[in-house]
Formats: sequence, structure tokens, C-alpha cells
Amino acid sequence: MSSATSAGKILPGDPPGGRRAIAVWSIGVAVYFVAVIFRTSLGVAGLDAVDRFHVNASALSTFSILQLLVYAGMQIPVGLLVDRLGTKKVLGLGVVLFTVGQLGFAFSPSYGMALASRALLGCGDAMTFISVLRLGNRWFPARRGPMVAQLAGLVGMAGNLVSTLVLARLLHGIGWTAAFAGSALAGVVVFVLLLLFLKDHPEGHEPEPAPHQGAAYVRRQIALSWREPGTRLGLWVHFTTQFPAMVFLLLWGMPFLVEAQGLSRGTAGGLLTLVVLSNMAVGLVYGQIIARHHAARLPLALGTVGATAVLWAATLAYPADRAPMWLLVVLCAVLGACGPASMIGFDFARPANPPERQGTASGITNMGGFVASMTTLFAVGVLLDATGDDYAVAFSSVFVLQAVGVSQILRLRRRAALRERERLVASRVETVHVPV
Repeated sequence: MSSATSAGKILPGDPPGGRRAIAVWSIGVAVYFVAVIFRTSLGVAGLDAVDRFHVNASALSTFSILQLLVYAGMQIPVGLLVDRLGTKKVLGLGVVLFTVGQLGFAFSPSYGMALASRALLGCGDAMTFISVLRLGNRWFPARRGPMVAQLAGLVGMAGNLVSTLVLARLLHGIGWTAAFAGSALAGVVVFVLLLLFLKDHPEGHEPEPAPHQGAAYVRRQIALSWREPGTRLGLWVHFTTQFPAMVFLLLWGMPFLVEAQGLSRGTAGGLLTLVVLSNMAVGLVYGQIIARHHAARLPLALGTVGATAVLWAATLAYPADRAPMWLLVVLCAVLGACGPASMIGFDFARPANPPERQGTASGITNMGGFVASMTTLFAVGVLLDATGDDYAVAFSSVFVLQAVGVSQILRLRRRAALRERERLVASRVETVHVPV
């Protein structure tokens, strides 16, 4: 039976939520928090990595590109694994992989070994967010879905904040190896908590066992999820909204602010922190708005894309050699809305798919932003090398991907809305006929 809600009611079969749900879900979110710290750690170490491994801009971008390539490529397999094996097993494997990857990066003596370590980290990281979304769906009523997802994203951004404020200082205080190896201890802590306390679902809410038919089952899960316009719309919303901030925080923000804008590392770090803080604040606002007004999803997403494009254009086209500080502050504040806007993609995919396909549909959606981020990271690195570090030309690649994404969102929005209304009507009829 669908777990969709009507007018905020809890339907039969909905999880109860409550304190225990919060406690269990918090463990999963803690795993995601650590994964984001490891994922974004290169963002504050990019200039140090250039000196350590003696690489140029294109080679530096390869670190993040490979990490995101592995992440994006793993999304559908991870979604299938979560649907089949449950959250605890997949999250546990993810913790092991991203912790080993962070340790390997700490001790890498060469560029090649460092690349392999980031790929391993990306593989483990890929297993976290989809699992946390599934955990929230299993422990909280469906009407809490938008807020639970936004809160998970908010905690992830807090991990980014730790990278920006704590890891950056450790890096320049105790050195590369000690900073990265010491941070890997956080992976050990959350692994122990996961083993001891995490459960896939509350008692009495066990999912029905899904028959597995090998490759045919996998193809069917993917095909049925992709067939839903809401899944595809969710992917393109995620694609279009997430990548400008991801590219800025993951790698190119610090070099842009220091080399192109002439800021000190401390000031640049403060602006990166502003992106994260803005993300956390906007995430709370977006979650509340969407939970109360479902029709606000697309206006919020498209409004965020438009504001981001305008601020990037104003910054890159500013008539002086360097943009004024007030403009950089506004740019970073607006970039903070990209993460919460990308979470809206899951609010299109979630009601479009039944519970047994939630992991697969979320995996497809989550690919969007990371494919866009990977593409832009590569484009910026190549254009910087080709133009002699002309950041205005390099960052103009942002507008190309935004245009592609918006065109797809506008193409799919009507079909997705129609299909969602049909499902809502069917859910109401089902609720009327189910004895409580």
C-alpha cells in the first residue's frame, strides 16, 4: 500500500516516528556527516595538494572528478542494494570503504595512490545518503519526508563546515598526514555506533520480502523507476540545482577566491563557511515551506537556479579586476541555497514510486547533481589550463549546464504533476477502503 499522505494524515502502515525513530535516524545521519567531512576535505586542501603532488589544475580536478564519477556510478547499484539488503548492511560497508579511503589519502606518497584513495572514498560515500533517505522513510510518517530529507542535508552541510573550519586549521597546524589520518578516526566511531544501535525499521513495520530474479529483477526495478516522470524530474532538479555550490565547495572555491579575487586564505575560508551556514539556514526554511505547500517545490527550485545564475554572471562580468566583497558575500549566500534546492528533487521522486523502489528511485535522482558537478569540475580545470587561469571563462561553464537542466525540468513538469495527481487520487481511494 502506498505510504503517501492526504491532508497530513498518517495512513495505515505508516511508521510512528517518535523519540526512538529520531535516535536511530541520528546514527545514520552521523555516518553521512562523517562521509561529507571526508568528501569535502579536498576543498580546503586543494592548494596544498598542488604542492604535495606537483600537479596542475587539470590534474587537481581529476581528484574530485574521479571521486564523483565513482559516486555517481554507484548510485543505482546502491539504491538496488538498499532495497534488497537494507540500510544497516549498506551503511556499514560504506563506512569501512570511506574510512580506508581517507586513511589511504593521508599516507599517499604519490599522485596515483592518492587518486585510488579518493576513488575508494567516493565508493563508500556513495552508500551513505541513499541509505539515510531510506532510513527516514522507514522510521517516520511520509508527511515528515520533506523535512526529514532537508534535515539530513543540513547535517551533511555541517560536515562541510567541519572541513572548512576544523580540518583546514589542522592541515596547516599539524600537517597533511596527521590531519587526514586523525580525521579518519571519526569513521571508526560511527562504525561502532552503527553496529550497536542502528536498526533498519521499527518493530511491526518490516517490509514484505521482495522476490529476487537476478538481472531481470534489477532491470525491472530500474525501468519501473525511470518510467515515472517524477523520477526523471527529480533527477533534473537535482542536476540543475546542486552543482554550482558543490563545485565551489568541493574544489574550485578556494582557488577562485585566493587567486582570482586576491583574498587571503582566512577570508576565503570565511566565505566558504558562509556558503555552508546559508545552506543550513535555507534548508530549514525550504523544508518547512515544502512540507506545508507542496506546490512550492518547482518555484523554489527554479528560483534558486535563476538567483544563482544572476549572481555568478554579476561576479564574473564585474567591470573591475576583482569583484567587491559585498558581491562575493551575496554570491556565497545564494550558493548556500543550492543544496536545499537539490533536495527538492527527492520530493518529486518519492511520491512517484512505491516503498519497494524508493532506494532505486533515490539513487537515480541523486546521480543528477553529481554528474553535473563532475562535468563542471572537469570543464573548469581544462578551461583554466587552456586560458591561463581565466576564471571568468572557466566558470562560465556553469551557465551551460544550468540551461540544459532547466530545459529538461520545463519539459517534464506537466507529466510529473499529472502522474502525481493520479497517484494521490488512488491513495485517497485506497485509504477510504482500508479499515483502521
